[in-house]
Amino acid sequence: MSGPVAGSGGRPRGSCLRAYPALPVWVVEDHQDVLPFIYRAIGSKHLPASNISFVHLDSHPDLLIPVNMPADTVFDKEALFSELSIENWIMPAVYAGHISQVVWLHPPWAQQISEGKHDFLIGKDISTTTIRVTGTDHYFLSDGLYVPADQLENQKALNLHVILINPTEASNSQEENGEVASAKRLRLNTDDIASTTSASLSVAPGDLDHSTPSLKKKEVQNASVPNKAETLSECSASSSLRECPIREVVKDVCQVLQKGDAYVLDIDLDFFSVKNPFKEMYTKTEYELLQELYNFKKPHRNATEEGLLDCVEKRVHQLEDLEAAFADLCDNDDEETLQKWASYPGMKPLVQLVHSLKTRMENPDYEMVHQAGLTCDYMELPHHVSTEEEIEGLIQSIKVLLKDMPKPTLVTVARSSLDDYCPSEQVDIIQEKVLNLLGSVYGTLDVHLDYSSTASSL
Repeated sequence: MSGPVAGSGGRPRGSCLRAYPALPVWVVEDHQDVLPFIYRAIGSKHLPASNISFVHLDSHPDLLIPVNMPADTVFDKEALFSELSIENWIMPAVYAGHISQVVWLHPPWAQQISEGKHDFLIGKDISTTTIRVTGTDHYFLSDGLYVPADQLENQKALNLHVILINPTEASNSQEENGEVASAKRLRLNTDDIASTTSASLSVAPGDLDHSTPSLKKKEVQNASVPNKAETLSECSASSSLRECPIREVVKDVCQVLQKGDAYVLDIDLDFFSVKNPFKEMYTKTEYELLQELYNFKKPHRNATEEGLLDCVEKRVHQLEDLEAAFADLCDNDDEETLQKWASYPGMKPLVQLVHSLKTRMENPDYEMVHQAGLTCDYMELPHHVSTEEEIEGLIQSIKVLLKDMPKPTLVTVARSSLDDYCPSEQVDIIQEKVLNLLGSVYGTLDVHLDYSSTASSL
């Protein structure tokens, strides 16, 4: 493949960027914790300061923005890192000028943003000094993030590509490789998580099963080195019908990467198997009441700028009322307080919701209830606990993809297990499969495990 990213390690030809001796792989627990390692690579001149492409494999887009954060916070990285959460850590790096292209590769059960190419601006809202976008997808509108372009200063252009990845079927994977094969979110309370530890090790492709002794070897299937992938322009008769679209995805992604000067490969392990943890925290009736309370009234299909602004204004007022109501209930959830808020437009379900919570809990966590409600807008959070075959099928699809893509400058991996987005009973097995996959494609890795000691011990 020709283009600026075709150099070794994702380095643009003729650049003065430094090269890592081995591909760094940073493994964290909460996804926003990968950003400091990306910034560190920029500071050490392994990544350029601008025009980075970001290939993001995840069941969630993570493309929201801290709603009330001053835009200039992005220029103080320590202040920025303290403001970020798992759903809003990518876009501040776009506004800061580092990332220009984002490719969100998503599994079939994640549909929060419509397929295809989305070109829009991100900038500083002149009226609120916060970061906002001109993107009109429901994903942005439902969080009140849209403003017209003439209301933004310090504008940056973002090319967002949303691409579906299907699992490769087991039988086809066995034939070709000799291997067995198929919304945004908000932080859960993890105060009881143990302190973070960090470890660094260099790992050859065949040694990954020894790098994490906490895993049960009988549960881990090491990936063998795959055969040479087919060229981008061919889907031979021997290929499965399910794999041909992956070849097309390779073409699309490589075209995006040609626009950038380097790229980061980012993998959330919940790409392979994902839960909506709020569904396990609340009863079916309570969850339905949350959906009713937080329901987002979509604009008309061909809404004008005025119509979009009206939609956003109503949505912002709705969310502000709900936040205020639950903050009030944190202080006093007596019947008088409840009835006061229930008199607000659209707030009647609040009475039944609170009564139900109080029958099950002595002191309901109303802040957490609000956090759950914020995920109940125009669609549910993805929830799909994958079978072993589905996980392996997605691993094989990603292998096909990565083999025909240039080598990234670095890889970041999020476990997302302590807040139960990636099922805790599957996360170690998925992580081992992903590390083996990366080793089989890229050779020796420099793996850094930077997450809770409760998750892994070395």
